[in-house]
Amino acid sequence: MTRTVLSAVIVMTVLIPGSLRGALGSTVRPHQPGQDVFKSVLSEDIDWKPFPAFPPSVGLAVLVGRPAEAGSYTVRVRVPRGVTLMPHRHPEDRVYTVMSGVFYIGLGERFDADKLQAYPPGSVIVLPGNTPHFHWAKSSDYVTQVTAIGPLGIEYVNANDDPRSHSR
Repeated sequence: MTRTVLSAVIVMTVLIPGSLRGALGSTVRPHQPGQDVFKSVLSEDIDWKPFPAFPPSVGLAVLVGRPAEAGSYTVRVRVPRGVTLMPHRHPEDRVYTVMSGVFYIGLGERFDADKLQAYPPGSVIVLPGNTPHFHWAKSSDYVTQVTAIGPLGIEYVNANDDPRSHSR
């Protein structure tokens, strides 16, 4: 019984996409808007920009998708040593991958350095949506890659911590 079910799954996985390619071709979403085939992003080609919801020294780069819209996206966040991102939450579930440096993240509605956990490069952190958390580039600059289903949102626990509420 198990072998029959497994064989059916394999046949469906292998045969159906090819057999339906013509029928689904117009509905299959490309990986990147306007990009129908293979795409790569090299580190040296990343376009870092300020993001109004972060302190001015923090950079954000959109790698895949359109974070302001519904759908999957991948961004990178670069934070210089010493910078903190005060307690905030995102409505979307997120997967963080530490690309470089040490990523310190703590959970809670108040910044508490004792709650910070350090994650070295290569670490993957899964953060459920609406979880209050904070970051600190305590020992070095860091870069994280964030993958989620948008739209991207960020709400600070304390409105006074939100860089968008201050003039730049």
